[in-house]
Amino acid sequence: MNIGVDMPVVLLALVLALLPWWRQPLVDSEAASLAMLPADRVSVLLGWALRAAASLAIAALVFALARPFIGAQRVEKVARGAHLVLTLDRSLSMDQTFAGRNPRGGDASKSETARRLLSAFIDEREHDLFGVVAFSTRPMAVVPLSDDRVAARAAVEAAATPGLAFTNVAEGLFMALSYFSERRASASRAIVLISDGAAEIDFRSAERLRAEFATYDASLYWIFLRTAGSPGLFDKPKDARNDNAKAMPERYLHKFFQTLQVPYTPYEADNPAALAQAIADIDRLETQPLVYSERIPRWDLSGWAYGAAAVLLLVGVFAKAAERRLAV
Repeated sequence: MNIGVDMPVVLLALVLALLPWWRQPLVDSEAASLAMLPADRVSVLLGWALRAAASLAIAALVFALARPFIGAQRVEKVARGAHLVLTLDRSLSMDQTFAGRNPRGGDASKSETARRLLSAFIDEREHDLFGVVAFSTRPMAVVPLSDDRVAARAAVEAAATPGLAFTNVAEGLFMALSYFSERRASASRAIVLISDGAAEIDFRSAERLRAEFATYDASLYWIFLRTAGSPGLFDKPKDARNDNAKAMPERYLHKFFQTLQVPYTPYEADNPAALAQAIADIDRLETQPLVYSERIPRWDLSGWAYGAAAVLLLVGVFAKAAERRLAV
C-alpha cells in the first residue's frame, strides 16, 4: 500500500509519545517502607499497559493531525466479460421502422429500438470494455474502448439521430478493428455489427478485412435488421441472374463473413423481439475470462487515527476514574 501524509512536519511531535514513560497522571501512594508492600505482578503489568495506551494515544493524535492517506492505485482483477465494439449503421434507412416506413404514432424506428436495447445491454455487462463506431458514407470513432458506461450509453443515444444514405460497411469494420490495436489481448474480442443493409465490398478491402480479423482474433456478430419484404441473409434468388453482390449485397456480405476464419454469428431480426433475442444471445456467449485494472481512489486515514486515539484515551479516563488511594 502507498501510505503517505499531507503534513510530514507534524510527525516531529511523535517525540511527545515518550511522556507517559517519564511520568503518569496517577496519584502516588506513600509508604514507610517498600518492603511493607506485597509483590503485585498484575499491578505492574497494568501500569505498563496504561503507559503504552497513553503513548499510543498521543502517537495516533499526531498521526491524525499529519493527515495520513493511502494513495490512489490500480489493482488488476479477473472477471468474465469481453472487449466489445458496437458498430452502428447510421444510414438513412435505419430511421425507418421494421415495416419500411417512417415512424408514426407509437412506432419506433430501427435505430431507436437498437438504442434502447443496446443501452440495457451496456448496463447489464458490468466488466466489459465498450467502444462505439458509427458509419454511413464514412466511419466515425465515437467512443474508444473503455469502462466508461456513461460515455458508451451517450454514444448509443446519439446514434438515434438522422443519418445519411450510404452504407459503407467495410470502412466501419476497419475502424472497429483499429480499436483493438491499442489493447493487449487480455479478453475475448468481438465486433457487434448492427445494420439493416450492406454494400458490395471490393477485393482489396475484402483481403484487408481477412488479414485484420486474423491479426486481432476478433469474433463478429452481425445483427441484420431486416425490413419487411426485403431479401434476407439466407435467401436465394429465384432468378439465377440476380445471384450476385450487386443485386443481393446482404447475402454476399454474409457469405464473405463466413470466409473470415474467425467466429462469426449472423442474426436476422425483423422485429424488436428478434433484435432483443439476438442481443441476449451475444450477452450469453461473450463471457470469457477478462483481466482488467480497477482504479482505487485515495483513502483518507485521518478518521481512523482519530478513532483509535479516542479509544485509547478512554482507557486512560476509565483508569483515572477507577483510581483509589491506599491507606497504609
